[in-house]
Amino acid sequence: MSNELKETSSADLTISLSFESSLKELEEVVRKLESGQTTLEEAIILYERGSQLKQHCESILSEARIKIEEIVVKNGQELGISPSELSKILPPESSY
Repeated sequence: MSNELKETSSADLTISLSFESSLKELEEVVRKLESGQTTLEEAIILYERGSQLKQHCESILSEARIKIEEIVVKNGQELGISPSELSKILPPESSY
């Protein structure tokens, strides 16, 4: 399988993962990289996969933030969630 096809397949698989699954896999990638027990080639592949997973998690978090903000605005803050309280639930976008 060519590298280009592997990259496409890997990216396609990432899109279908839930946030929790993506985060769990990302944590595993980080653990493997931090162990120092991989070859250079494996480390590069893991780093690339980690980058895809990070981007996917950031996208999901961004969508969640937008949805929560829409709910708060729609309900006139009936839920009792102010923008400052929202930042306690979800990390600020700049931390992605």
